[in-house]
Amino acid sequence: MALTNVQYDEIMRTYDENQIRRAHLIRTRKEALYKKVPRIAEIDREIAHNSVTQAKRMLDGDTDALAALSTQNKKLTDEKKKLLISHGIREDYLEPPYQCPDCKDTGFIGTEQCHCFKQKAIELVYTQSDLSDMLEKENFKTFSLEYYSDRDIDPQSGISALEYAKRAESRCFQFARTFDRNYENLLLQGDTGTGKTFLTHCVAKELLDSGHSVIYLTAHKLFDLLAKNAFRKDIQNLPEYQNIFACDLLIIDDLGTESANSLTVSQFFVCLNERIRNRKSMLISTNLRLSDLATIYSERISSRIVNGFTILKLYGEDIRIKKKLTNQTED
Repeated sequence: MALTNVQYDEIMRTYDENQIRRAHLIRTRKEALYKKVPRIAEIDREIAHNSVTQAKRMLDGDTDALAALSTQNKKLTDEKKKLLISHGIREDYLEPPYQCPDCKDTGFIGTEQCHCFKQKAIELVYTQSDLSDMLEKENFKTFSLEYYSDRDIDPQSGISALEYAKRAESRCFQFARTFDRNYENLLLQGDTGTGKTFLTHCVAKELLDSGHSVIYLTAHKLFDLLAKNAFRKDIQNLPEYQNIFACDLLIIDDLGTESANSLTVSQFFVCLNERIRNRKSMLISTNLRLSDLATIYSERISSRIVNGFTILKLYGEDIRIKKKLTNQTED
């Protein structure tokens, strides 16, 4: 999966910390063992001395050096094992297990990422997406068409709320499943409560579960980050700001609810333009009509969205209100 530099560094820090903890544990155990059984300390020193001596002899062309080394060190190793057993100490006491024996807590097997690294990456991007709790409830498996009516017709298009919802769900599902093969951006447009945010959660879960990096931001939070980092002065939020440009999928929820000004609008254009230029996908939900985009933001932003996004409309009554009324009736 594609990680940002910040995310990669964060994962590698966990491996560094594991190795430091293991080295400290080995050092602590050695000190305790040497005090308890001084002969083991002598054996370890003799093995180290023999190894250096035999290495020098090999460099000098002594072909018998390796055999001599093996014979001497095997006797010492056997003695060490007997001493450990006689004192009730496990043979692997000075070699505590790795958290991942396959990569020995390095994150890599050769030049390939270990399975434990890939799992850490998925867990990290899931956490950073700000969606981990919500996605257990809102995903394609729980998305329901029962709140969309085939009798609620959009007077402008003649299309029913149910048909709009079917089209949007199908396209969002296809977007997630073909994410690695087809570059695309989606705009979910519709009134409050028609299921736009729910569908963004559905897409996010599919991509996070397949190991992609997804950053989910409300428009308010996005514009706040853009404002804070406009002049690269907010070091504390810099990693999150960098992720806006580097993540596999950027989700912007409720565009149009933020407090925008000329500075943040210009930064928003930079964000849109950079991600489109680098073929980094976006998913935006908004209550705004397409005709409002140029008025509220700018012609440049309106053009980027209209020409660079697949527009999916949702229509109908507020589903949240419907659910509340249904629950009250059942009670």
